[in-house]
Amino acid sequence: MLKWTLQGLFLAPQQLLASIAAVAGAFVLVLFFEGVFSGESEKIVAMIERTEADVWVMQKGVGNMHMASSFVSDWKVGAVASVDGVKKVTPILYLNSVIEAGGRSWISFIVGMEAGDPRAGPWKSAGGAIVPEPGEAIVPDIFALDAGLSIGDSIWIAGRNFKVAGFSADTFSMANSITYVTLDDLADTISTIGAVSYLLVDAEPGVDPQALATKIMVQVEKVNALTREEFARRDFSIAVQMGLEIVWIMTLIGGALAVLLTGFIVYSHITGRERELAVMKALGVRDRAIYFSIMTQALFIGLMAFALAVLVLLIAMPTTEMLAPKISLGLSANALVRAGSMAIIASLLASIIPVRRVLSVDPVSAFQQ
Repeated sequence: MLKWTLQGLFLAPQQLLASIAAVAGAFVLVLFFEGVFSGESEKIVAMIERTEADVWVMQKGVGNMHMASSFVSDWKVGAVASVDGVKKVTPILYLNSVIEAGGRSWISFIVGMEAGDPRAGPWKSAGGAIVPEPGEAIVPDIFALDAGLSIGDSIWIAGRNFKVAGFSADTFSMANSITYVTLDDLADTISTIGAVSYLLVDAEPGVDPQALATKIMVQVEKVNALTREEFARRDFSIAVQMGLEIVWIMTLIGGALAVLLTGFIVYSHITGRERELAVMKALGVRDRAIYFSIMTQALFIGLMAFALAVLVLLIAMPTTEMLAPKISLGLSANALVRAGSMAIIASLLASIIPVRRVLSVDPVSAFQQ
């Protein structure tokens, strides 16, 4: 039976390779959208993870940054700073707005940081100033390239003109690029008096962040405090919920294509060897042995196609970054497990129709001309 299985796969090697490549195309579609989703989701929490504050303090009732608004009275900056175990408190203002530059418009998260303090600023520079001065802005390098911006050019944020003073790297995504201005400029732009959005809290050495977050909520009224890890987890969860339906739709489309292609390929192998099947059944080979052979062929095609799709995506990721820097691609272990599971499921589903074909083969036909 093993010999028959291998013959079914390798009788026409060129056809087998073409079949694997066709099925791999469906899995590339699945993995590509998983990669875009993963890459963009990671960018959403990049600021939280890269600023490395031990605790984030925000308005009571707020538990995330993405698609949220938080207003904390500025007097609470001092109140949080006085909590035992707090080393430093850095306030920021935060706004989701539209940037207009070079005849282009782009949605961006605007971060208002204290003038002269790089604590809440860009974690990686791509040229120019690292910290904005009054009237200045630090913009993502990819946005600047797309809009044709140079140092000293003007951009508009919420109807106010800012001069480009520098470029930041790793702060751009299709979902939420990050632009930095001074806290006072952003407060004046949005007419926010006596309030900030979030407080970045650095703990004293040896102080447990979770215990410090609890202590802050007890001692400072009407605030929520979360460790950096918990805050990032909640923000990532919001991102996942927003894009999960799209990913599932594309996954189902890719999975359906994989099932159809694999099923057609295996079915073609079976129909071309009906006489052999009839002889085998006439000689007493059990149906379950033939079923196992068919499923093995389908699984081989599906798993080889999945491996080829992963290889293609690994090659495509650096190429995509060079040719289309706006697209952020990521490939997580969870995405690979999901896609690999789909490859197995798709292969097993694809073997159903060929198995039904086997059931219809009459052993008597082996002795007919």
